[in-house]
Amino acid sequence: MLTRTLAIGAAALVTLVMVAAAGCGSLGKADTYPNKPITYMVTFAPGGQSDREARRQQPYLEKALGQKILIDYKDAGGGAVGWAEAARGKPDGYQITGINVPHIIIQPLQQDVGYKTEQLLPVALFQSTPVGLIVLNNSPYKSVKDLVDAAKKNPGKINIGGSGTGTGAHIATLQLQKLTDIKVEYVPFNGAAPSITAFLGGHIDALMANSDDVVKYRDQSRVIGFTTENKFPALPDAPTFKEQGINLVETVDRGVAVPAGTPDEIVSKLEKAFLDISKTPEVQEAHKKEGFMTLAMGSKESKAYIEKLIPRYKEIVASLK
Repeated sequence: MLTRTLAIGAAALVTLVMVAAAGCGSLGKADTYPNKPITYMVTFAPGGQSDREARRQQPYLEKALGQKILIDYKDAGGGAVGWAEAARGKPDGYQITGINVPHIIIQPLQQDVGYKTEQLLPVALFQSTPVGLIVLNNSPYKSVKDLVDAAKKNPGKINIGGSGTGTGAHIATLQLQKLTDIKVEYVPFNGAAPSITAFLGGHIDALMANSDDVVKYRDQSRVIGFTTENKFPALPDAPTFKEQGINLVETVDRGVAVPAGTPDEIVSKLEKAFLDISKTPEVQEAHKKEGFMTLAMGSKESKAYIEKLIPRYKEIVASLK
């Protein structure tokens, strides 16, 4: 009987040791993250806003996380190709992906793009960018009214460019058509950089541009409408759509995400790194100078924010079909 009791006790002890070892192994894995380079996917063309922000963050992330951050590009489908790849990725924290809101909400609502919004777990949102409708200085359009009047006389003849489809620029253009009862041709580009190149080359009539490009090219262009509730601080003389009688308000928020199912411990480490960057005075000053607005929204707050926006964009997309 004693021998049997000892055998049972020994077996139980072995089991406890194995469980403890497994637990320590799991804890050790979380504690040692990251232990190899991390890939930071940018889903738009090199040189655009998303790329420039990732490059700005790169040295800060490498210092905070103690590993190389490798910038990779998947610039196709207005970001959709990269986001679909990200959604299918391994949830281990070694591939993080830049996200844009409302893009990741709108695209799956419009069609099958290979991913669902909920498959992308936001780590943080760190930047907000309103959209401005700009024309070249030699354009005949001095105001939104001028462009609208011309579009009514020539339906479908005026073209407005923007970064991608199902994006803030795209939705702003569609909303402009709806609110003013006009028809224009929207021309999508794979990122902000190629859209600016086409605009400056005179290949499109107007551009729904992100605010930093509006600021950067303010000497070569004219803002005829900003999608802000109030005056944009960096360009206080630029007119908003609202003050011209058009209730068009739209922003593009940038952040970073990992595949749904990524362990909380890994998300927390990444979240802290990105939020610390947003709180850095030199980053905030650079954002202000370049025409961005700094955000510092953590994972849970970002997720709640995105979920709150979904019904609004469902309504917008339904009304535009």
